[in-house]
Amino acid sequence: MTESAMTGRELGEKLLASVREMKAGQAARVTRVAVSPITATRNAVGVSQSQFATLLGISVRTLQEWEQGRRSPTGAAKTLLRVAETHPEILRELAAG
Repeated sequence: MTESAMTGRELGEKLLASVREMKAGQAARVTRVAVSPITATRNAVGVSQSQFATLLGISVRTLQEWEQGRRSPTGAAKTLLRVAETHPEILRELAAG
């Protein structure tokens, strides 16, 4: 029977069965998203992209390029990112200040 030919009752039963499977941890598909190290660092600091870009003195677009792996930070930006990674509390203080 096709999905469109199902009765409301059959559809309801199918949905309930799916919910039971999910609750039992039997999901048919699990999606995992790989987070870039720069995104992980920004998340550890707990700020938005625009706040993080401001703290680093770069444009939001540059940060997006880094987070998406299209560009890589160089020079002083690399050092600032290492500081943010190892001591996120410092950037949190700067963001709050």
